[in-house]
Amino acid sequence: MTEVPGTRTFAHAGSAYDRFMGRYATPLATLFADVCRIAPGMRVLDVGCGPGALSAVAVERVGPDALCALDPTPGFVELYRSRFPGVDVRQAPAEAIPFGEAAFDVTAAQLVLHFVDRPEVAVAEMARVTRPGGTVAAAVWDFAEGMELLRFFWDAALRVDPAAPDEARTLRFGGEHKITDLLTAGGLVDAEEHLLRVESTYRDVDELWDTLLAGIGPAGSYLLAQDAERRAAIRAALDDRLGRPSGPFTLRALARAARATRP
Repeated sequence: MTEVPGTRTFAHAGSAYDRFMGRYATPLATLFADVCRIAPGMRVLDVGCGPGALSAVAVERVGPDALCALDPTPGFVELYRSRFPGVDVRQAPAEAIPFGEAAFDVTAAQLVLHFVDRPEVAVAEMARVTRPGGTVAAAVWDFAEGMELLRFFWDAALRVDPAAPDEARTLRFGGEHKITDLLTAGGLVDAEEHLLRVESTYRDVDELWDTLLAGIGPAGSYLLAQDAERRAAIRAALDDRLGRPSGPFTLRALARAARATRP
């Protein structure tokens, strides 16, 4: 199974993702599951499941037999299987969901659609596998302002390297490009947006920096590609951007979630 290009920066993520982004994705999952209205008796599909932040909430609400999942990254699928042995998880991209027509009550993608090659195809596939009257939902970070970890990192990187690939410029959605528009363009109805806020506390700047050095996602991948001198300069600029904290500090994150209905 070939991975979609958007997932390649997660290829060796494994549990390192939990330390980098999972600390935000885990609390987000509870809020997003509420937006999705996941409840007992439903069949649920977790698209781009990663190591299972959303699935951990879903499995508590519907049980493992009523939950399915997919992800294109082998490391994530392997880790997911070890965490959720009773769930049917498959290695596949969001643009080619390996489940049948109208199989689920809720089909959800948390922190995924920024990274798929063809989001419109992914939404069409999510709609296809959702029953009429069922829910299709997605959530993405607001990279422009609301996701402080990544906003502060890219601000620091841009100070050192004006050509740094700031995710607010390179990834989809946010500003005028709303995720609700994507769902509506895919033939779904009654699309509505929800703003979801979470936060994470770090012991110190060293802890945050170590999560970036794990090389996860576009930020970590970019950082590891720099030489030692440039990395040191970015670290100094990040410390400045954070206000040079001498101890614990908290960063906040805003996600834009959208829910729509298959007619």
